[in-house]
Amino acid sequence: MAVAVRAEGLTRRFGAFVAVDHVSFEIAPGEVWGFLGPNGAGKSTTIRMLCGVLAPSAGRAEVLGYDARRHPEAVKARIGYMSQRFAL
Repeated sequence: MAVAVRAEGLTRRFGAFVAVDHVSFEIAPGEVWGFLGPNGAGKSTTIRMLCGVLAPSAGRAEVLGYDARRHPEAVKARIGYMSQRFAL
């Protein structure tokens, strides 16, 4: 099965605070997913890691075959992302 987006044990810490804790999932090409949760649940942090905007503390994020930590510019060149709080 081809995978468009993969997260394996994705984790992000800010000091002692764990914002995202070992998130894992796969999304196949053509699938539509919703990413739901209350404020502070880590949704935006997870998306930022998948987009290559924020490096994970642990785990792996892959988008369209590119590792988001090692090749963030390749990921950014192939996706679109608009944050809720946009600033230049």
